[in-house]
Amino acid sequence: MTGATGGRLGLRAAEPAGSRQVYNFTLEELTVYLQDLGEPPYRARQIFQWLYQRRAQSFQEMTNLSKGLRASLASALTIGRAREVTRQVSKVDGTTKFLLEWPDAVTVETVLMRHDYGNSVCVSTQVGCKMGCTFCASTLGGMIRQMTAGEMVEQLLFSQRLLDEQSQRVSSVVLMGSGEPMDNYDAAMKFIDIISDEHGLNIGQRHITISTVGLVPGIVRLADEGRPITLAVSLHAPNDALRSSMMPVNRAYPIAKLMEACHYYHRVTGRRISFEYALVGGKNDSLQEARELAELLAGLPCHVNLIPVNYVPERNLTRTAKDQIYAFWNELKRLGVNATIRREMGHDIAAACGQLRAEHANRG
Repeated sequence: MTGATGGRLGLRAAEPAGSRQVYNFTLEELTVYLQDLGEPPYRARQIFQWLYQRRAQSFQEMTNLSKGLRASLASALTIGRAREVTRQVSKVDGTTKFLLEWPDAVTVETVLMRHDYGNSVCVSTQVGCKMGCTFCASTLGGMIRQMTAGEMVEQLLFSQRLLDEQSQRVSSVVLMGSGEPMDNYDAAMKFIDIISDEHGLNIGQRHITISTVGLVPGIVRLADEGRPITLAVSLHAPNDALRSSMMPVNRAYPIAKLMEACHYYHRVTGRRISFEYALVGGKNDSLQEARELAELLAGLPCHVNLIPVNYVPERNLTRTAKDQIYAFWNELKRLGVNATIRREMGHDIAAACGQLRAEHANRG
């Protein structure tokens, strides 16, 4: 059970033993860890229930464990290492954005969105991003480091503890925050395994979405693993010239290769794909581009999510006019494409991914 980063449990080799993060353990890994201490397998289930169902924040709260085991765990492991730097709450729809900081001084954002159908949390998978998309705030400053699975779990729990105050729960999760999940694939999948475990948060994998800029090997791997999660592909342009100008990743994985992978994903899994399309004024929002998009997606069961681009001070982008947004949408519908316009949430706060982090860094 050796992890990609070294060590029996896949924890970061650079971490001293006293700072190891219990949220980074799957139930299977925690079972192995406790067996090495001479404890029976059911102890791992008990700890998972304390962590994720009762939201315990210290081992001393786990009263059905012996005092000796609690002391041993507390000396070797930590429960949570992030602190909340700041929080923004939308006065319009209650969207809550947290800026969290870890002991190595890196910060990431996580967002709680409240819908009629439940509460969704957007999780960041990397500190910053190296994909270089021209409309995104996350890529400003590049990528600092990967997030561990446990750090992703911590992001989710900040929202869940807030919801606990209203007797509510997280019902869905999207890996659409800062970073490219497919560039941190193992940690992202481990995070999904942890939060979907029936002894923990028990968030069904069908209620989890992973977003990618189009890293073809990751899409193929996800298809072959057969996970029932939703795949969202950030497309944003219907042809290579335009997409390459907006998304440098297109030079490595041009649209033909990307669409081949998407068709493969659908054949293997039978699942519909979501395509994200950020509308940028005068860039990719003409009716001709809508027609090209419809032609590109013909024959592939999918859904197109149209996203009016968020204003980012560092980017010189024009937001598509409202009437043009609807014209683009109507053209797609006329051509048989299943499309919706994303409901804007938290537009009165730092809405774009990475924007709150960038603002904090500039103030510092």
